[in-house]
Parts: sequence; structure tokens; C-alpha cells
Amino acid sequence: MNRIELLETIASKHDVSRAEAGRILATILDAVVSTVKKGDTVSLVGFGTFKQTARAARTGRNPQTGTAMKIAAAKLPKFVAGAAFKAAVDSKFAKRKAEKAAAKPAAKKSVAKKATPAKAKKK
Repeated sequence: MNRIELLETIASKHDVSRAEAGRILATILDAVVSTVKKGDTVSLVGFGTFKQTARAARTGRNPQTGTAMKIAAAKLPKFVAGAAFKAAVDSKFAKRKAEKAAAKPAAKKSVAKKATPAKAKKK
């Protein structure tokens, strides 16, 4: 699906013109971009989270010559899909998540706590 197809879907589902759907989509995208650019996160529950990540400066190699070169630090956008989105795409995701959640409490119970020495009473 491209931008035009997305606009047509929005317009048909919400009884608005394609131009108005375009303005709505542009507003949403501008809000996400400006928020992430400031360093904040945009969380859409069930869909996912948009955030900014920092990549440190590093030394790389020029594949053509093999010489070392410096790669500058960069700030990059990152999208992390939400649980509902993952479950919609991969039907086995929800099953794996439920199995993992069921196994977690059992693992916590099996861990023994360290015994704390009793304090001596003063007389």
C-alpha cells in the first residue's frame, strides 16, 4: 500500500474527500516527526512506539580500499511494533507470549531468597 491507496482508504471509511484525508494524514505524520525530532516518543497503544535512538561514532572500513574511516554519530528514528500489531501479523505471536507469561511466575517461585541473619537482641 502506498500513500495514495492509504488516502483512498481513509477517505472511503470516514466519508471525507481525498484532499481532506491527505491533510489529516499530513498532520499526523508531521506530529510524529516533530515529536521524535525533539527526542520524545510517540506511543500508539497496540500499534507501536516511534522514538529516537542515538548511534555512537565509530570506525568503519571502506569496502573498496580497506582503509579505516570515521563514521559520525547519528540520531535515528526507530519504530517498535506493539503487541496487538505483532499478533495481527503473526498469529503464533500471541500463543508464544501467553506461554512465556505462564512460565515466568513459575520461574520466580523456584528462586530461593537468601536468608537474612537475625539481629542479636541487646540486654
